[in-house]
Amino acid sequence: MTLRRNTMALMLPFAVAAPAIAQDARGDAWWAHVAYLASDELEGREAGSPGHEKAVQYVIGQFQASGLKPMGEDGFRQPVALTEQRVLLDRSSATLIGPDGETALSIPADIIPGGRGGPPPAMVDAPLVFAGYGLHLPEVGYDDFAGLDLAGKIVVVISGGPASISGALKSHARSERGGWLAKQGAVGMIELVTPPQVEIPWDRRMALAPRAAMYFSDPAMRETSAPFFSAQFDPAKSAMLFAGSGQDFEKIAAAADASAAVPTFALATRLRASTATTQVERLSTNVVAMMPGKGKLAKEYVVLSAHIDGYGVGTPIKGDAIYNGALDNASGVASLIEIAKKLKADKARPRRSILFAIVTGEEKGLLGSRYFAKRPTVPKADIVADLNFDMALPIFKLTSVTPIGYDQSSLGKDAEAISAAMALPIVPDPFPNRNVFIRSDQYAFIREGIPALFFKYGFKAGTPEADVEKAWRANIYHSPFDDANQPVMPAETVKLNDYVAAVTMRVANAKARPAWNADSFFKRFADEAKAGPAKE
Repeated sequence: MTLRRNTMALMLPFAVAAPAIAQDARGDAWWAHVAYLASDELEGREAGSPGHEKAVQYVIGQFQASGLKPMGEDGFRQPVALTEQRVLLDRSSATLIGPDGETALSIPADIIPGGRGGPPPAMVDAPLVFAGYGLHLPEVGYDDFAGLDLAGKIVVVISGGPASISGALKSHARSERGGWLAKQGAVGMIELVTPPQVEIPWDRRMALAPRAAMYFSDPAMRETSAPFFSAQFDPAKSAMLFAGSGQDFEKIAAAADASAAVPTFALATRLRASTATTQVERLSTNVVAMMPGKGKLAKEYVVLSAHIDGYGVGTPIKGDAIYNGALDNASGVASLIEIAKKLKADKARPRRSILFAIVTGEEKGLLGSRYFAKRPTVPKADIVADLNFDMALPIFKLTSVTPIGYDQSSLGKDAEAISAAMALPIVPDPFPNRNVFIRSDQYAFIREGIPALFFKYGFKAGTPEADVEKAWRANIYHSPFDDANQPVMPAETVKLNDYVAAVTMRVANAKARPAWNADSFFKRFADEAKAGPAKE
């Protein structure tokens, strides 16, 4: 097995048999794409940057070499107009006002104001209300906001959710709540994460705080039109918000960690905050290519997607300011390049056409995939499925797979069939409260009614693999150390690439198009798409 770089503390010594030479060569080819896309020359590939453009040109060249047809608006390109917004931390302020008076909050040490979605209000001064997990799911008999007065309030929510609700539903509710709260008259939201549920340590969140956010230049594409305040709060200091409420925050946090019921109530504190920002217009690019199908189904499309953007240049950590994004997500782009090569070498002639969508702006809120899914370069009704690659981590052996969303549509049966054939069993998402169902580009397609899968290496909680994965997220994820100088197992990714290629061909050649399961919550998006726009 090829193992890049000397072993680091986050890696564990897995005993692995040597793969076939051909598999090693294919792994090396995959890694060569990653190494270029994650090189310092491309400066982290931030959406709209010169480095991103170099990555786009590279991918177009690779797709041309594989004989794919251009399917963008301008050759292989689909332009996406974005507004880059930067919160000026040193010119912004926040004060917590409670029973004991005013407490100045440090930005970003205590609170980090957000800049996604659109311009925030220049000033907000509003009481706080605690809305538990912040999940609005009345369709399944659950609503944390029921009975709360939200108008004119800043809503405080905590991580986690009831164990009785699936991770997919909880993730969906979290993704929708900002826009929903704005429609109810709320003026902002503060998100809390309990210490055991922390994915990225607060000191690293502080390092990321100066990063620019982005939103669509076209207001019609945004979730909300009115300014809306959003912020993260230091997990170690969250109890400050509950002063004078008569509620014990530690007990609430413990209940959240146990996925138990948590109360909702008005807090005795309010927040006064001013947010200074700058905006710059950027033009970024999705890359869209096609392997044509044959026969009557050729005008239906299976989409393979991966995001090409990264975090760009940011706050230096140990002297390194380039957030190279090797496994997040040069790796996914490289996998799509290699899958295209494999299908060409296999002389594949799928019945349905296969679209390769390399999208921008995922790190800024799934912007490129949302743009493509809403304004595709083929008829939207003819897109039958999305199969998404993002941050599949080749840092331990691939012995099982987790296709996120496999329990929601008939695509799960396709994944199961290939799993059986390739001896790669499916295991459920081990950490459903991470919200991965909504955190990558497949969710943009799901919201348009298109069944989707999101491919991950499989592992179970409490295993050595889980420890390796958790350490990678804590130490490497969204940092300058996600570069080509980390230990990876390229030959293991070849297995996953072949698995996804096989699923793709099975879906592309099936007589029936994929369908949502009858009991899937997300079937509603397909039903809405068939019904057409709601009448005023």
